[in-house]
Amino acid sequence: MDNNKLEKSSFIDWRDYKKWMPVKQKVHNGARFRTFSEGQIWWCVLGENVGVEINGKGDYFLRPVYIFKKKGKLSFIGIPLTTQAHEGYGYVKFRFKDKYTYAVLSQITTVSVFRLMRKMGEADDSDVKLIHERLGQYLDFLD
Repeated sequence: MDNNKLEKSSFIDWRDYKKWMPVKQKVHNGARFRTFSEGQIWWCVLGENVGVEINGKGDYFLRPVYIFKKKGKLSFIGIPLTTQAHEGYGYVKFRFKDKYTYAVLSQITTVSVFRLMRKMGEADDSDVKLIHERLGQYLDFLD
């Protein structure tokens, strides 16, 4: 096998970038400023990403995102969330709106405010503390 070519394997799924690009263009050109705070959870337009990067779902490629750290008026450090059960060091399980939710620590990323669609709510103070502690442990684990 040529090392410069990838073969489709069980961990790679096909992505629909043609569907994503018009949504991405609308998000960027529609540039809506939102007021947001740390500890909030928002529906966020994450898009169709590459490889193991977490994607949004549906027509608008949405995913809930926990706002970990505000970086200014235009961006923040976000942690994507999932309701699919996961165990392990890279996940934090907590309750949000009467459902178990998992913060996917390995997917922490800088996010533009323009990707914020609508606020879902806020994490409880105890969950905020848990997420921050576990992220600290996770990042120390990476050293």
